[in-house]
Amino acid sequence: MPTLLVSVEEIYRQFIEGIQRTSWLEFIAVVTGIASVWFSKMENIWVYPVGIINTVIYICLSVEGHLYGEASVNLYYTIMSVYGWILWARKDEQRENLLSVKFSSRKEWLSQVVFFCVFYIALYAALSFLKANFTSGAIPWADALASATAYTGMWLMARKKVESWYWWIATDIASIPLYFVKGYVFTSFYYGVLLVLAIIGLRAWIKKSNIVKRQQ
Repeated sequence: MPTLLVSVEEIYRQFIEGIQRTSWLEFIAVVTGIASVWFSKMENIWVYPVGIINTVIYICLSVEGHLYGEASVNLYYTIMSVYGWILWARKDEQRENLLSVKFSSRKEWLSQVVFFCVFYIALYAALSFLKANFTSGAIPWADALASATAYTGMWLMARKKVESWYWWIATDIASIPLYFVKGYVFTSFYYGVLLVLAIIGLRAWIKKSNIVKRQQ
């Protein structure tokens, strides 16, 4: 019991110190990130312009902190945000959105798993190289896991697939301890908030998908 108490006290102390060290840029990134996830839950196209602000800031913060895996994720987020913005904005002649929230088929599930595995292996190899030659701050297996799940989630989000939320949940679970041990305590807390929002978003998109099914 004393050991557990000390551990909780230490975590709380690190959290408070981390909050005090948090820059105004990181605060903006956290606020826009939470807003972006909320917009995605609502299936609102503002997810992308707001999300781009978040990702550009995190590219800067990640490079500054030698978190190259996270920097690559946010660069990918930025590119995919433009792609998703274009897809979500497309409308038919009746001004209805061409994309609707749907579940993935078995074939699409297989492509998701392959997509994840390819990126995980590539990122793990790259981060292992960086850790050995440039920076000791990388944790290759954890960085690659958080990054590859995020890559997959962002790709599926652009296509309005319900399963994107499962990948986001995996990203958030991996990122909470990862950012904490690297000293980005406020960002670690931010991913905890995103985890809750991702679960809410998953439930909302499942309902939307079922409505679409009934209308077809």
